[in-house]
Order: sequence, then C-alpha cells, then structure tokens
Amino acid sequence: MDFTAFDTKKIDEYSKRAKEQWGGTSEYQEYEEKFKNMTDVQQKDVISSFMLIFVEFGKLKEQEATSDIVQLQVKKLQDFISEHYYHCSKEILSGLGKMYAGGGEFTENIDHYGGEGTAEFTAKAIDIYCQK
Repeated sequence: MDFTAFDTKKIDEYSKRAKEQWGGTSEYQEYEEKFKNMTDVQQKDVISSFMLIFVEFGKLKEQEATSDIVQLQVKKLQDFISEHYYHCSKEILSGLGKMYAGGGEFTENIDHYGGEGTAEFTAKAIDIYCQK
C-alpha cells in the first residue's frame, strides 16, 4: 500500500497546523512527547498503521454503522490514537470524526485508502460510538 499522500512535506504541514490549533493542550504535549524520540521511519510506520485502520473501515462500509464489528473498529481507532498519539477521549474522537468527514484533505486521504465514502462512514460510526 502506498502512503505517499503522507510524505514528510505533508506531515510537516499537518504538524504545523496542529500546533497552531492545539499546541496549548495536554493532548498536544503528550503527542510531542511520544513523537520526539521516534525516528522518521518509526513515525511513518505509525502513520501507515493508522491509515490501515481506514482501509479496514472501507471494507466494513456494507455493514451497519451500529454493528458490533464496526463499533469494535471505532474502539480500535480510539485505542490506536491513545497509544500512539495522545489520550483520545470520546469528546476528542467525536471531533475527529467530524473532521474526517468535513471535506478537504483528511476526507480525501481517508477515502483514497478506504474507498469513496469511507470518511463519512467512519464519522457516522464514531458518532454512534461516542453517544453510548
């Protein structure tokens, strides 16, 4: 699987935007702490593994967003973010879901790897998960 959409230039751009928006939060501080000791290769591996979660969401699009298997995938996403980036509360996860389906690069990248409609499906599944 080719993850060139997340080349170093894009990662740097996303990092700059994230720092501008969330740099003062404890979650951002946690993210910086986790990533500062990783090599570029390790960081790219984390990002590739993250995108594979959306590939899996794409394979589940024919399921109901409320199904156990889809909801377990949302839990897997939340756990991955908490392990590799920062503590991902339901509030944060809900915001991420909205961002994933909000159009622009995030939606395009998720749909690129999971197939058209994956970002919207993931957002819907996240919304259901977060309401529980």
